[in-house]
Amino acid sequence: MRNQQSTYFKYLLSGLLIAGIFISVPAQRKQKRRKQSIESVIATGRSYIGTPYKWGGMSRSGIDCSGLIYNSYKTIGVDLPRTAKEQSKTGKKRGWEGIREGDLVYFKFKKKGSKWFHSGMITYVGKDKILFVHSSSSKGVVESNLLADYYKDNVRNFRRVIK
Repeated sequence: MRNQQSTYFKYLLSGLLIAGIFISVPAQRKQKRRKQSIESVIATGRSYIGTPYKWGGMSRSGIDCSGLIYNSYKTIGVDLPRTAKEQSKTGKKRGWEGIREGDLVYFKFKKKGSKWFHSGMITYVGKDKILFVHSSSSKGVVESNLLADYYKDNVRNFRRVIK
């Protein structure tokens, strides 16, 4: 009887292990696709570094912040709205503690009666710095540290488009 129970538990354990493999393989594939998508949008965003800023621009001869995000995500088949204000409503909202590479960051700047929206994409999350790529109206496409006061103080929200 004891030998039968032992055999039964061996088969049960084997079955559970096999089931676990069949469940974890699709999850691993999804995680790999997610990682590849994130790497692709970041590589595309960074490939624009040095491109001059142009309001409404969508090309390597001149691009604005939302055009950069739009073009970067287009490479993985994601169609985003064209403006930073509309893009800031897309995807799942994230807090500072939950951001990762590939997430989008939106800013709302106010200066002497005017306000404008700005967008960027998180390219690196570390303990002491968070980098993001964006098209600055004064410098063109650059990678900046989000923890610099100028940016940190004006963050409106973060969004995750790649799930």
